[in-house]
Amino acid sequence: MAFATPEATLAFAKKFSHYKDFFVKSNDLVFSKLGLGTFNMEPYKEENYLFHYIEAVKEAVRSGINVIDTASNYRYGESEKEIGVALKELGDEIKREELIVCSKGGFIQLEYPFPQNPYTWIEENIIKTKLATLDDIELDQHCMTPDFLEWSLKRSLAHVGVKSFDIYYLHNPEMQLQRLGEKEFYKLIEKIFKRFEKLADIGLLKYYGVAVWNGFTSERSDELLSLEKLVQCAEKVGGENHRFKYIQFPFNMGKTAPYTLLTQKVKGEECTIMQAAHRLKMGIISSSSLLQRKLFQKPFTAEVGVILDDTMTIKNDVGLALQFVRSTPTIVSSLFGSIVPKHIKENCEIAKVRAVPRAKYDLLFRL
Repeated sequence: MAFATPEATLAFAKKFSHYKDFFVKSNDLVFSKLGLGTFNMEPYKEENYLFHYIEAVKEAVRSGINVIDTASNYRYGESEKEIGVALKELGDEIKREELIVCSKGGFIQLEYPFPQNPYTWIEENIIKTKLATLDDIELDQHCMTPDFLEWSLKRSLAHVGVKSFDIYYLHNPEMQLQRLGEKEFYKLIEKIFKRFEKLADIGLLKYYGVAVWNGFTSERSDELLSLEKLVQCAEKVGGENHRFKYIQFPFNMGKTAPYTLLTQKVKGEECTIMQAAHRLKMGIISSSSLLQRKLFQKPFTAEVGVILDDTMTIKNDVGLALQFVRSTPTIVSSLFGSIVPKHIKENCEIAKVRAVPRAKYDLLFRL
């Protein structure tokens, strides 16, 4: 089977029946509330290629995480390749159908080892092959023509070694909103979604989505995306049964705008992106749960600790930060990154306590 299935993801969750509030159903699949992300900052640093995610992916799966997230440009494709190695090494321990494997396309991924001249690489691999023109490329790094995205998807599938992705995201499309203007931007989104629907029809992806950084919460009109308009684009090209089902954006204790800022409109009513997703029946995968560890420059207060875990089971601020995102209403799964198997196993200890109830959770925003 090429995709995650309802039966297999439920069977995976049952292996961890001692966990509390750690699995949730979305579009008939069962997701772990924490997912493993494979992004790493500063890709030009050579030392970022001396470590790998292979053991991390294996430990995540063994610890109850079935959501694995990557992107074509993460470490120039190395993250995708290492997920593929990990899945092979897990062998009979895990079935492909138990895992929700996700990737993204939109950035020009280059490759590792680095090409001597990136511009020559782009010319030979993208321009001469007619995947895009120079005018389609923003800031020498971002491209979202349908042909480029299809090529990028197929390349990513080959890297990971799977036949299809369960979720494939259009990566940071807000980067091109200012250049294109709103009208032309959503015209292009329609063309992209039409291609994604075709790729879903032939089995290369199950669902597709949009992954952003500030795109759903920006206070700048030239980079703010409308989720309602994106859904309308999907409905126009895919009908009621379109496969546009997920969005991804950063959310953590230091970046709470998705829960608090009224940046979206649904049927003329202002709302947060989380409220908009709920009203439009979109699943949310949150990223950057630990804000690249910038959350921990000073300890959390005792009040925060008591609200998030009054049992005192969670022993450190990393666990509390993950408990925060894991408890957020409407979020399907929250991503964190780690290459250290021991840390991943420790992070999953939060599954031994229950998520924070909504009324108590909201107290955090009054502190």
